Amino acid sequence: MIGKIISSVIVTFFTINLAYAQQSVSFDDYLATLKDKALLAGVSQTTINEHFSKIKVFKRATANGSNRTINLESYIPQNAPEITVSTARAMFKEQHESLIALGDRYGIQPRFLVALWGMTSEFGEQKGNFPILSVTASNAYSGNKEQFFVDEFIAALKILDSTQIQYEQLIGSSTGAMGHMQLMPSQYLQYAQDGNGDGLKDIWNNQFDAFATAAAMLKDAGWKNDETWGRQVSSINPIDSYMVGTEYNETFTEWQKLGVRRYNGNDLPKRDDMQVSLLMPDGDKGRQYLVYNNFRLLQAWSVKEHFLLTVTYLSERIKNPPIN
Repeated sequence: MIGKIISSVIVTFFTINLAYAQQSVSFDDYLATLKDKALLAGVSQTTINEHFSKIKVFKRATANGSNRTINLESYIPQNAPEITVSTARAMFKEQHESLIALGDRYGIQPRFLVALWGMTSEFGEQKGNFPILSVTASNAYSGNKEQFFVDEFIAALKILDSTQIQYEQLIGSSTGAMGHMQLMPSQYLQYAQDGNGDGLKDIWNNQFDAFATAAAMLKDAGWKNDETWGRQVSSINPIDSYMVGTEYNETFTEWQKLGVRRYNGNDLPKRDDMQVSLLMPDGDKGRQYLVYNNFRLLQAWSVKEHFLLTVTYLSERIKNPPIN
């Protein structure tokens, strides 16, 4: 199986959180409150009248074994096996000129876009086909991350309100992520781009529109084209747990003092112009990484370190050996 979508949820139907559903609010009543919120947010009455009757509640099944312990030693080969690597490299070679031009336009190394493409939608093979209005409304109704999904629901309505996208096109995964790069409605609404110059912004059927939209989002967030994502390291001293994670930053010099070294044991770069974070996704006995700001920006897709480190692994395999 090639890669995984951002969420660990299998794309089947949607699940409703029973604790919430057992409250006195029915889905229809909840939908009425969403209608009021949409109107207050500026969605037109015409769009609401046209599409609200199409919104249905769905059930969702979670992946079997989702509670199993995972580690990078097994996660990376399972989610980015050699067939994924070879496919990514083949895609990069096939579309090299267009990818380089797009990367130059937005200041994003295109290998990261291809790696995200592979890991989020299996190179467009697993984009999802659920109606986004029903997806986001159902997830909001479940009570899990309610405000997040309310905001995405309203963003989806605004897409219908203000663009050429039709209701039937507005489809995605069980978490509301859409198209080749699995972007949320709010991300599309803010950053949608025409990546191939055909006048459309179709992230569902045109990977270059999806690439350009993702690239515009990363550029706006502060992506640095002259930096990479990070590096694998080792430490000669125990590291306090509060220093581990993307919320904690130090310079290379400070990490050097704390006993962090390049993976081969050599000293870290002698520069203090970057704030870098130490990750130990499998604990102090597992792999260790120093990650940079570009890595943090990839959290727009997922905050799960195993997933993100697999994206960066795939980006490195696209880069090395060089593709002729």
